[in-house]
Amino acid sequence: MVADQLSEVFDLVEIRGLLTGGFAARGPWVSRGAIQDSMKLIAMVSGRARLTADGIDGPIELEPGDVAILNNRSWLELRGGTGDGPRREIVPEENDPSTRLVGADCGTDDVVLGNRVDLNPAGRALLSQALPPVGHVRASAATATNLRGSLDRLFDEVAGNRIGSAFAIRQYGQLLLLDVLRAYVEQAQLPSGWLRALTDERLRPALTLMHTQPGRPWRLDELARAAAMSRTSFAERFRTVAGLPPLTYLNRWRMLLARRALRDGDVRVGSLASDLGYASESAFSTAFKREVGESPLRYRHRVRAEPPTRPTRARGPGQP
Repeated sequence: MVADQLSEVFDLVEIRGLLTGGFAARGPWVSRGAIQDSMKLIAMVSGRARLTADGIDGPIELEPGDVAILNNRSWLELRGGTGDGPRREIVPEENDPSTRLVGADCGTDDVVLGNRVDLNPAGRALLSQALPPVGHVRASAATATNLRGSLDRLFDEVAGNRIGSAFAIRQYGQLLLLDVLRAYVEQAQLPSGWLRALTDERLRPALTLMHTQPGRPWRLDELARAAAMSRTSFAERFRTVAGLPPLTYLNRWRMLLARRALRDGDVRVGSLASDLGYASESAFSTAFKREVGESPLRYRHRVRAEPPTRPTRARGPGQP
């Protein structure tokens, strides 16, 4: 099933949604600043705001329950609130969101949550290709029912500050990310890439074969036959949807599996090469180095020696 394949990809790229901050405001307000994360979610729990960021043609109107996905942006500005008087500037902070949201009232306040998306290097490359600079997920769409529920539960835990809330916030942060991506897939015309490929019904049978039997030496005509298409039509559709040829996709899928095996297990490189369909350890090592930039053993030693860190970006508002 496509859902299972998507879950496996998420596991391979170690995707996590982590709540990083939030605020509640009444009256006119503005919040602006540099974005330090390669991927970020801005969720409008209640109220309305106008979001502006580098790389988009015009502002995005966020309504209650809407979420914006910021993909490799360097700055953003949010403007919201109604009434007379000067706009109050709210300085973004990465801290315990409950310190700014305890007592917030969704009936009267504009409430905003910020969520960081953490991925490993392979995941950042995949997801940044699969999403536009700024994606807008609308809560009003029929496909966003679960998204609204996840957002409400996350806010309730943050604002309630109850026993066990830190654990619950981590879990709901994960579910919010999943529901955002699910809703976005249903609402938007995705650019070419793996996310669009995994949701393409015509390619599903061929993708299932590649995902479940990555070590088999698949030929293009076999994959085309599984998708009930001619060899030429299959190759053209696959390139249009996935952004690369079928056998190149297969090789990159094998490399994702190889990274996980090297990172998490003690499998010998020769055995891994055989499991993934390579004729020799040398052929596998060459393919791995071409894709990853270093040999399998060097990769294993490096990722196991490195402490877990989160990627950040240091670009300022005026930088491209």
